[in-house]
Amino acid sequence: MSRPFFYISLAVNKLHGNLPPNLGLVLPSLETFLVGGNKLSGPFPVSITNASRLVRFDIAYNSLTGPVPLNLGILGHLDTLNFGQNQLGNTIPNDLSFLNSLVNCTGLRLLQLTNNGFGGVLPDSVANLSKRLTFFRADDNYITGSIPQEIGNLARLEYLAFHDNMLGSSIPQSIGKLSNLQGLYLYTNSISGEIPSSISNITQLSILALAENMLEGSIPIALVNCTKLQGLDLQLNHLTGVIPEQIFKLPSLNIAIFLNGNHLSGQLSSQVGNLINLGKLGVSENKLSGEIPAALGDCPVLEFLYMQNNLFEGTIPSSLQWLKGIQVMDLSQNNLSGHIPQFLGTLPLVRFLNLSHNRFEGEVPTEGVVFSNVSAFSIVGNTKLCGGIQALKLPACPKEAPGTRRSNFPLRMVPLIILPVVLLLACLSITLYRLRRSKQQTSSPPVLPVHYPRFTYSDLFQATDGFSSTNLIGDGRYGSVYKGVLDSSGQTIAVKVLKLQEHGANQSFMTECNALGKLRHRNIVKIITSCSSTDLQRNDFKALVFDFMPNGSLDSWLHTTRVEEQDSRNLNLVQRLNIAIDVATALEYLHYHCDIPVIHCDLKPSNILLDGQLCAHVGDFGIARFLLASTDSLSRTQSNSIGIRGTVGYVAPEYGMGEGVSTQGDIYSYGIFLLETFTGKEPPGSMFVDNFSLRNYVETAFPDRVMEIVDPRMRWKGKENSKQTKEDEVDITKAELCLASILKIGIRCCAELPRERMNVRDAAVELQRIRKVFLGIGRKQVVTFH
Repeated sequence: MSRPFFYISLAVNKLHGNLPPNLGLVLPSLETFLVGGNKLSGPFPVSITNASRLVRFDIAYNSLTGPVPLNLGILGHLDTLNFGQNQLGNTIPNDLSFLNSLVNCTGLRLLQLTNNGFGGVLPDSVANLSKRLTFFRADDNYITGSIPQEIGNLARLEYLAFHDNMLGSSIPQSIGKLSNLQGLYLYTNSISGEIPSSISNITQLSILALAENMLEGSIPIALVNCTKLQGLDLQLNHLTGVIPEQIFKLPSLNIAIFLNGNHLSGQLSSQVGNLINLGKLGVSENKLSGEIPAALGDCPVLEFLYMQNNLFEGTIPSSLQWLKGIQVMDLSQNNLSGHIPQFLGTLPLVRFLNLSHNRFEGEVPTEGVVFSNVSAFSIVGNTKLCGGIQALKLPACPKEAPGTRRSNFPLRMVPLIILPVVLLLACLSITLYRLRRSKQQTSSPPVLPVHYPRFTYSDLFQATDGFSSTNLIGDGRYGSVYKGVLDSSGQTIAVKVLKLQEHGANQSFMTECNALGKLRHRNIVKIITSCSSTDLQRNDFKALVFDFMPNGSLDSWLHTTRVEEQDSRNLNLVQRLNIAIDVATALEYLHYHCDIPVIHCDLKPSNILLDGQLCAHVGDFGIARFLLASTDSLSRTQSNSIGIRGTVGYVAPEYGMGEGVSTQGDIYSYGIFLLETFTGKEPPGSMFVDNFSLRNYVETAFPDRVMEIVDPRMRWKGKENSKQTKEDEVDITKAELCLASILKIGIRCCAELPRERMNVRDAAVELQRIRKVFLGIGRKQVVTFH
């Protein structure tokens, strides 16, 4: 008779106290032990080494203390080892000696030691860990010494993080052997030497974060081989030389380039204009000179521009007026001169403009949101400025004195000269305007890859009958959605036309294209193509084209106000449960199965679309974010610029306190969506005021009075199976148990604290189990509520 095995998953609860010291003795056949996200304390259970069949061991996000046993390597079947976010280690030289024994764990794929008290050096044996290792984090500790020279032996690594330690020496050349690496995080250490040119061999690299070290030499030109690079952070080092213009030819760079606080010199190349999707650029506190390149105006989605404390000179180029997404622009402490351009006041999203300590002169503009708010801009240290709003207390600008000399030129000749000049200037202006518009239309690269079909404004105009109101099927903050039929194929489509006059609409368009162009899942709305053109009045026009969803949004089913639809647009229990599982499956894909995890940021019923079979598809990725690593410097900068993201009632409470986006934020929204789907109550409804929320409403009735709070329109009809027809009534007790189980998951998902929320993988598995029990599929199980 085979020995039993054990699977224990108690993650993300409120467990406290010590782990049993004899854990491995009483459970020698234990294979999976998941207790992360609790309040456990006490010493590491050394007896775990007796559980010889252990595969997954996750005790992250607790408060365990003390050393880790040195003989963990006898657990030869280990696949996952996660000690992150505890108080393990004693910050002494031999804290990491247990890594020596792990070389015997040839199947190890994930090793996480993040945010503990491990001290001492990384043993050279790290380079001999499992050849299957794909994820290795040892950041936020007290590790000294150097990165092992043969780290390149870990050829399957996809994620390597040693940041926020005390590592020294240089980056080994063998790092270039990690050809599958997507994220390399070594920032905030004391690493010196040059950036090894071998990094250019890591062609899958997406994030390179080497900030706050002591790196010297120049930026390797060979980085141009990293054609998937999205974020480059080299700030606060000792780098010298010019910024290679080849770096600016990487179209993949769309998150950030941070080169601040080095000793870089020369001019900023006009090739920077190639980065049309770049969100942040930082070159401050260097020795850069020359003029600000006009090509910066070709970076339309740039949000943050830091160029302060350099040697830039000349005037602010007029092309910067096209930076419609800019939020912070810092040009202070340079040698810029001339007048402050009026167009800076018309940039719609600017929160802070710093022009201080330059050589600007003349009148300070007063028009626009920025120049009317003294706290939104700074011009100190420009001694030749005048005028502006009263709060600046600058001297009034001198009025032009009337002419004192009379010209001998015959006045009757003036019209004969002025008229041709005016006509010539008018012709030139029209020509330049047409050329500029033509350039914008013809040179703007497609937002989506070339294999997507191309539709013109005319195609979409005809498909929607001129964007007729009769074809309007949805209206949101950033866009209106129309139903259309393509003349060429007869395909029914949904066209989302962006409201470009709305602040953030252009950024929403780019974000949705970047996200949906990389996502492929049956429960995520499929994008057909995008269109970026001009309309009949030559105004900018942007649209997204999707598969048409004949059953509209889930919101329209849950909260229909039309009496004639109250019966026809009603979902029974199983249909709602199917939709909940579809959405959980989509979230699991976004969070765990994409190359870079995607955070939706606005999950709610109006963004969940239903096809002809009532299969759910998550849509509207207009404010979605790619998640790099929750603790890396690029993410910190990105997160700080986000603020509250999402819709009131669905947005996670930590977002309101300035925390960055996370998978747990999406889980909170999912929990609210789940409660709304089965109670029929909207979270921002009139009954939820002050501190009384939808979650409180459900909790007060849970578990004994759940039938009092569920949607009264919902019927207890199951799907057809061998034992019951579609019209048979399901036993009310069974339905009550099912609903209580579902609402319990919703309550856990939208817990106040992120660490107390349920994992979406577990939520999906649990919902699928509930569905099987409710429909009588498989072995009957007992549902309990504790």
